[in-house]
Formats: sequence, structure tokens, C-alpha cells
Amino acid sequence: MSSSPKQKILIVDDEPDILELIEYNLKKEGYQVFLARNGQEAVAEAKKSLPDLIVLDIMMPKMDGIEACRIMRTMPEFKNTFMVFLTARSEEYSEIAGFNVGADDYIAKPIKPRALVSRINAILRRNAPAEEAPDNKLEIGDLVIDREAYLVYQKGVKVVLAKKEFELLYLLASKPGKVYTREVILKNIWEDSVVVTNRTIDVHIRKLREKLGDDVVATVKGVGYKFEG
Repeated sequence: MSSSPKQKILIVDDEPDILELIEYNLKKEGYQVFLARNGQEAVAEAKKSLPDLIVLDIMMPKMDGIEACRIMRTMPEFKNTFMVFLTARSEEYSEIAGFNVGADDYIAKPIKPRALVSRINAILRRNAPAEEAPDNKLEIGDLVIDREAYLVYQKGVKVVLAKKEFELLYLLASKPGKVYTREVILKNIWEDSVVVTNRTIDVHIRKLREKLGDDVVATVKGVGYKFEG
């Protein structure tokens, strides 16, 4: 079944063959596709087309994908836009750098069209913060997370969480499947107000697993954590 034609995707890569391959397969799937050849063009095109998802190569002339992503994440209109990196680079530092500037996922080269389309379909199905209910509640599987009351219910049973545990859970659950680095977690939850180490985050994650189950939060080795629900 094709996706809604309203969904727009911006592809950013300096290789014409890659652009053509991705454009062909995504148009076949029913998406509107826009193209850019470097980070500078990506920022300009994104402002015009306001895509739902942006696929960025990392290594590009003029401005690389990581810098383009960082710039766009500072703009309100791209707060909830999915950002996915397309890269042949397998170095761990590249992935960490990408997640630190707000990437949602990675797609590896060489590109396999079916896998690419499947991954993009899955990413676009993820719950974004903009889909939060009007009463500030997130409902994911058997979990209900009430931001206003700082309450969590699992299968209808109230689960008592400390304030920082709740805030960490809410951050991760606001985008299921998105990987949050420790740096991003620190910035969002502790805001540099106190001296916090990776150990502090690990302890809070362990507490969440003890109270909600080991499979609620997954560890992405060398990068950070994601909510599995």
C-alpha cells in the first residue's frame, strides 16, 4: 500500500546516481520527493518544501550533513522533522556526532532499495511529539504517561517514578525508536545545572527498567538509549 502523497521527503547527496535511485524508489511509493546536492542547498530547499523527513549524506562539499542537520534543528519548523543520515562510514564517532545534532536514524550505503523504502516507511510511522494528545498524555502500548500530573500507568496500574526518572522516560517515549545520546539526555533532563556523569544516567535507566520492565528502554552500544515500549 502506497503512502499518503502528502508526505514529503528531501534527499541530500552529492552523488547524482544516489539521488536518482532514491528519488525513483520513493516516488514509486507515493512520496513527494525534493533533491539537494549539499548541506547549503538542503537548508534552503527544506525551508521551501518543509519536508516530513530529510535523508542526508554525511560527507558532502560546501556543508556536510551533520552541520546541515545541526542548523535545521535550531529552526522551529524542523523541530519534529525526521532526520536520517545516509552514509557508508561505519566509524562509531560519525554515528555519535549525528545523534548529537538530532539525527533520528541511519541508513547504510550501499543502498538496497527495498530496505531503504521499508526503513523510511517505519520511521515515518513513529510517534512524534506533535502527535501528543491535547491533555499532555502519551499512550504507547500498555503505558500511559501523564506529563501534567507526573504519573505513569502500566496496564492500568500506577507506577511511582522519581521526578528525573519520569522526565527521562517522557523524553525517550516522546519519539519511540529514536536513539538519544547521553549528551542529549543530559542537556534535556539536567540542563547542565548540576554535575552529572554517565553513571547518573545509567542509574536512572536501571531504575526505569526495574519499575517498568527490561524491554522498555534499549541500550544502543556506544551511543545511548531508545524507548522500545
